[in-house]
Amino acid sequence: MITRDDLTGLILAGGQGRRMGGRDKGLEPFAGRPLVAHVRERLAGRVAEVLINANRNAETYAPLADRVIADAKDGYQGPLMGIYSGLRAATTPWLVVVPCDSPALPQDLVIRLVAGIGRSEGENEGKNEGECDIAVAFDGERLHPVVALMRTSLADDLSEALAEGERKIDRWYARHAWCRVDVSDCPDAFANLNTDEEKQRLERTLNEASLAIRGVKP
Repeated sequence: MITRDDLTGLILAGGQGRRMGGRDKGLEPFAGRPLVAHVRERLAGRVAEVLINANRNAETYAPLADRVIADAKDGYQGPLMGIYSGLRAATTPWLVVVPCDSPALPQDLVIRLVAGIGRSEGENEGKNEGECDIAVAFDGERLHPVVALMRTSLADDLSEALAEGERKIDRWYARHAWCRVDVSDCPDAFANLNTDEEKQRLERTLNEASLAIRGVKP
């Protein structure tokens, strides 16, 4: 049984934001708050500690995390390096990974991932039989590799993979017992925002949905 005290949350915010003109994506305003603040809400109170993986503006991220951690190696080596940095920094058996640019993630995401890995025995898609080491969100059409739950004991293996030049998350997952977690009832929740246009479009969509719930016409 995986409990809150067994979980560390990791928000990946260490990218260069090239498609947003080099701006720090996690700090981009969205519905009046930084993107990362919306994502943090999905983890806070559901994990023992919230980490933010950031390679700049650490002092700005600090109020939103229990700890801010930079990549273990310099050079903006991608999300797999961010995941490794989180696995190495975590003090719990399990790590929940989420991106900083998905502000509409399900409120019960952590519960879903934990339940999914708990049902995974004998049903994994990796190389080993038995309970999975990694659970990945699946929206019915595609996997979301940076929305996942994994054992922190995988840190050494990931270190070896990175040293070998591996940078593809899905290829590293394939080295282990992993399973899909069905989130097909809310596929739009996993939209990640790479441009100003995508950000503005999702802001409008969520605002309209909020108004509809309250019975207010936009």
